[in-house]
Amino acid sequence: MQSMSSIDRFFATIERQKVDRPAAWLGVPHEDSEQGLFAEYGVANLHELKLAVGDDFYASRLPLRLNGKAVSKVWDWYLDGLTDRKNRTLTADGCFKNCEEIADLSFFKWPDPAECLKAEDCRGMADMVPPGKTGLGLLWSVHFQDTCAAFGLETALMNMVSNPEIVEAVNKKILNFYLGINEIFYRAVKGKFHAVLIGNDMGTQRGLLLSPELVRRFVMPGCKALVEQAHSYGLKVIYHSCGSIADIIPDLIAAGVDVIHPIQALAAGLEPANLKRLYGEKTAFCGGVDTQQLLVFGSVKEVAAKVRELREIFPTGLIISPSHEAILVDVPPRNIRVLFEEATKIY
Repeated sequence: MQSMSSIDRFFATIERQKVDRPAAWLGVPHEDSEQGLFAEYGVANLHELKLAVGDDFYASRLPLRLNGKAVSKVWDWYLDGLTDRKNRTLTADGCFKNCEEIADLSFFKWPDPAECLKAEDCRGMADMVPPGKTGLGLLWSVHFQDTCAAFGLETALMNMVSNPEIVEAVNKKILNFYLGINEIFYRAVKGKFHAVLIGNDMGTQRGLLLSPELVRRFVMPGCKALVEQAHSYGLKVIYHSCGSIADIIPDLIAAGVDVIHPIQALAAGLEPANLKRLYGEKTAFCGGVDTQQLLVFGSVKEVAAKVRELREIFPTGLIISPSHEAILVDVPPRNIRVLFEEATKIY
């Protein structure tokens, strides 16, 4: 088969059409792992790494600002001005922990999307995408996770049962912020990106954090709104959730998600062959190369064998990638190299 461009390969992969080889995505190396990868590939920065690896994507984070300062997060759930905490956890009590009535939320100053994202910054982000690469906007839009952080996870989950209206009120505010942010991005870069990654972590290693019924009430309406917004600008949607989300894959498909990310290799119910059997004609997937055991402790031969196995199970319909988008420092760079060498071979 004639060699395809990265863009054509991406669209063919997610539409389950024939490809010369699978599309492959590096993910997002953690800052602590970058230097090792730079040394492995003989490059100086993340931009050069993306090109050297053979990645079919060029993934970019939103250039968010808060009070004029570049940030990765805008929510001050602890009322201490520290939105970019290195060790942020959903289990910490958030500022809405003791709120019982919707009126109790009025003290919080909700950020304005127009003050947090500028069109010119988005256009600069688009200019970095090399010709021929699949432009992927890492928008995240994690309205459910942020709602949990706003209360603290335990309080949020309890309120979903005992006081759902207050959870919905916070969720709606957060979702509307993300819809506003995304609208600025979409208008600024129209025609220059091909896909976006959004999502919410809903799974543990063995199952969902909450019941499928609660997912359908508190997550899926926002998921559908975000997907429809992206589709209205001609963009494909990769939807992320860590953990075992097997029980709500049909809901993600019904919401219009184009690609489900990741196949977390060791999570219950996400065995690649089973996913292919159940959903191979309905959606595409991304991930599959285990980052909990295989990429950390496995040999080069074992990593290569896993990639070959995934290619056999999914001759198309799978973007081969580490099973968590954040490549941590415990992953030997040589295993990332062999992952991509095997994934990008044209048989």
